[in-house]
Amino acid sequence: MLLYTYDLKIKGLNSYNTLKRRFYYDLGKSELSASPWRTKSVLLVSEGLEEKADVFFRRFEGFIEVYKVRFDELVKVV
Repeated sequence: MLLYTYDLKIKGLNSYNTLKRRFYYDLGKSELSASPWRTKSVLLVSEGLEEKADVFFRRFEGFIEVYKVRFDELVKVV
């Protein structure tokens, strides 16, 4: 499994809102929207969708900070 954590980075309220709308609209239309777990800044992706996720996030290069974590097990604490 892969865990992507991301943060939108852009100056100006109007620019930020435009980017945010476009980002979440495109995310909802992509295969990544079927992710078993998604929050406003974290996305859980199967390894089969790694390349598609990387391509998706690269489309927003310069406006987003993204980190990818590989792991074997995810345990809910509470």
